[in-house]
Amino acid sequence: MTGPPALDPGDERDGHVIAQSLEHPELFARLYDRYAPDIHRYVARRLGDHAADDVTADTFLTAFRVRARYDTSRASARPWLYGIAAHLIGKQRRKEVRGLRALARTGQDPVAAGWVEDTADLVADRAPLADALAALSAADRHVLLLVAWADLTYQEVAEALGIPVGTVRSRLNRARRKVRAALGAGPAFLGEVAEVVRP
Repeated sequence: MTGPPALDPGDERDGHVIAQSLEHPELFARLYDRYAPDIHRYVARRLGDHAADDVTADTFLTAFRVRARYDTSRASARPWLYGIAAHLIGKQRRKEVRGLRALARTGQDPVAAGWVEDTADLVADRAPLADALAALSAADRHVLLLVAWADLTYQEVAEALGIPVGTVRSRLNRARRKVRAALGAGPAFLGEVAEVVRP
């Protein structure tokens, strides 16, 4: 039995891999190898390790099933995959909000406990933040966390969520403002949102 067909070195772009996977489905595994660890980390930060396993698997299963609809002119499938993951996380919104509220109320962070050795200082810092994140709308929280935890650009967030860049900017601005107000921080706070919400 032979392995997957070889691609020309210049044809390793995600769009080309996806296009070729329509004829050679085994090539889609290259996208999994390339992006699954990042998607898993992002989902784990939002829903915990157990849910991250399922959501990551569902993200790639969904992507595989709908790959014929992917715009192959886009070189990177990263925003597309994060968009699928965000949609699946959205289906578990209640679980995410319950986890954030529990952290804010009890100081126990089952999500961070899976990937941080000493959570005592982290929990003290994150409890108010968790409450602030739980209070955000799902749309605002998706934008904020895709920028802060997935390191997506505004354009990539727009692609991931299927919204205009202007909407990304307004949702991010609104989310930053609400989190800043909830934490009682001054205007300089959240100049670097990623540093604030990242553990």
